[in-house]
Amino acid sequence: MESFDSTKRSLYEILKDVDSGKIQLPDFQRGWVWDDNRIKGIIASVAKSFPIGAIMLLETGNENIRFKTKPVEGVIGLNGTKPEMLILDGQQRITSLYQAIITNRVVNTRNSKGYEVKRWYYIDMVKALDPDSDLEEAIFSINENKIITENIGRDIVLDLSTEENEFKNLMYPVSMVDDYDEWRTKFSEFWDYDRDKIKFWNEFEKKIIKGFNGYNLPVIVMKKENPKEAVCQVFEKVNTGGVSLTVFELLTASFASDEFDLKTDWENIKTEFKPYKILNNTSNTDIIQAITLYSTFKKRLEAISSGLTENIPSVSAKRKEMLNLTLSEYSKYRNDIVKGFIKASKILVENHIFNSRDLPYSTQLVPMAAILAQLGNKIDNIGNKNKLMRWFWCGVFGELYGSANETRYALDMVQVVDWIENNVEEPKTIYDANFSPSRLNTLRTRNSAAYKGVYALMMDGNTRDWLSATNIDFSTYFSESIDIHHIFPVAWCEKNNIPRDEFDCIINKTPLSGRTNRIVSGDAPSKYLERLKKQAGVNDSEFNNILHSHLVNPDFMYKDDFKGFFANRKEQILQRIEKAIGKPIHREQLIEEEGKFIDNAIEDDEN
Repeated sequence: MESFDSTKRSLYEILKDVDSGKIQLPDFQRGWVWDDNRIKGIIASVAKSFPIGAIMLLETGNENIRFKTKPVEGVIGLNGTKPEMLILDGQQRITSLYQAIITNRVVNTRNSKGYEVKRWYYIDMVKALDPDSDLEEAIFSINENKIITENIGRDIVLDLSTEENEFKNLMYPVSMVDDYDEWRTKFSEFWDYDRDKIKFWNEFEKKIIKGFNGYNLPVIVMKKENPKEAVCQVFEKVNTGGVSLTVFELLTASFASDEFDLKTDWENIKTEFKPYKILNNTSNTDIIQAITLYSTFKKRLEAISSGLTENIPSVSAKRKEMLNLTLSEYSKYRNDIVKGFIKASKILVENHIFNSRDLPYSTQLVPMAAILAQLGNKIDNIGNKNKLMRWFWCGVFGELYGSANETRYALDMVQVVDWIENNVEEPKTIYDANFSPSRLNTLRTRNSAAYKGVYALMMDGNTRDWLSATNIDFSTYFSESIDIHHIFPVAWCEKNNIPRDEFDCIINKTPLSGRTNRIVSGDAPSKYLERLKKQAGVNDSEFNNILHSHLVNPDFMYKDDFKGFFANRKEQILQRIEKAIGKPIHREQLIEEEGKFIDNAIEDDEN
C-alpha cells in the first residue's frame, strides 16, 4: 500500500479549505514568520505561474496520531471545527497567500528592519502588463492607512484609501483576485466605460487574474494509516532539507564545459582577499553578482556611446542576469571586480570599519566594488571619495540594504558613477535615506547595520582610549582588543533603576580596550574615572579631552548624571550622523518607527 498520494489542486481550493478549517496545522508547527518582501515574492511567483514548491498534507482520522491542532494564522470563527488535513510542509507559503488573498484584512508582518508592520498588497496594473518590466516589480505593499507620504507627512505620494483612488492609480488589490467581478464593474463605471480602459482591464484579467485563478499547486498527501514515527520523520526531513542549487554552482557547471574551473578560481580570489579582514565573509555569489552588475553597466555604456537611444540595455544583478553571465565576460571583468572589493575594504578601514563583524551591510560591498571598478584612479580624488562615503553612509543609516537589493544595486551603479563623474543630481539612495532620532534608542546589538554604523563613526581620527590615550586606528583596534562597551556600567544602571532600553542602547556605549573596560568594572562613572585618570597619569584637562573624543561630556560623568549624559551624547551622535549622510535629521518631530521593535538577540558586550 502506498503511504502517500500526489496530485495537483487549485490554489484557491486549498486556501478556501484553510479558511473553512478543513486544512489546519499541527500544534508543533512554528509560528508564521515571513516578512513583507517574502510575501511579495511568493505573490509574484503565483502571478507569473512559477512553481512555489509542493505542499505536504497529512490526513487526519488515525486514532494513534492525534495531534493538537490550530488554524492557520489569520483564520477566525472556526468554533472547534475539526480538520481533515494537517500541513506538514508549506505553512509559510500557504499562510502568506491566505492572508494576502483570502482574508481581505490587513496583513501583520515585519519589515526589513525587524519591526512589526501592517500591509495591504496591490498589483501595479501598468507594470504587470509592461513586457519590459519584471512582474515581480509590479507587486506592491502599502501601510494600514493605504497612504504614502513624504517630507514628514506633509506631501501625499500615493493614496489608495478609497476604491476610486485604486481605480485612478490603476492599483489592483491582491485581496480581490478571487472575487473581481464587482471591482471590474466599478472600475468601468469610474472610467465612464472608456474603450481603452476596458481593453486594458480585459488584458489584465486575461494575463494576471486568470493566472491566479488557474494556478495549481502540487500536493503530497500522507495517508492516515502511516504510523506516528513516520509522520514525525517526514516532518523533520521536509523542514530541514531541500537546498536549491546556487548561482555559483550552476555557473561552475556551465563554465566547466569550456574547461574553466570556477571553484579553483574562487579559491584563488579568497587567497587575494585573505589580508583584508573586511572581506572575510565575502561569498562567491557576491563576486558573481558584482561582475554581473559591472558587465551589464559596461553594455549600457557601450550602447549609449554607439548612439543608441532606444532599447538601451538595463543594468542588473538579478539571478536571471547572473545565470546569463558568459565565461568571456567573467574573465574580462574578474580582476577589476576583485580590485574593487579590495579597494572598498581599504576605504572602509580609513573610515574605521576594521573587520567583517563590524561591516554594516556586507551586501553593500557588491555595488561598491562595481562602482570602484568603474571609477578606477578617479576615487583617489578626495572629493570623489567623500561622495562615495556619503552614499555609503546613507545606505547604512537609511537602512536601505537589508533585503531585496538587486534593484538598488542597479540604480546605485548608474547614479553614483554619474554623480561622481559628472556632478549630476544626487543618487536615489541619498535621497531615500532618512534617520529618526528615536532609532538610536533601539540600537542595542550588532544585528543592526545602523548600530555598526554609529560604532564606526565614534572612532574618528581623534578618538583615544581612556587608559592608554592611544588613537584608535587599525593597528590599536586589534592589538589592544578594542570593542564596544557600556559607559554607565550595567550593574550601576540596574542599581539606579535606569531603563534597559536606555542603558543598553548605542548611546551608552563606546569603543574601549579590554584593559580599560576591566578598570571600569561596575562602578559609578565618578569613581572609575578617577581610577582611570590616576592610572593614565594625565591631568584633568587632558583626560577630559580624551572623554570628549568619545562624544562624552565629563561634567555629566563626574556627577553620575545619566539623564544629562544621555541627552547630550544622543545629540552629538546625531550631529555626527548628519555630517556622514550630508543631510539634516529632523528633530522638531520625532518620527517613531511603525510597530514595536523585535530584538531577541543577546548582546555580546562585556559589561
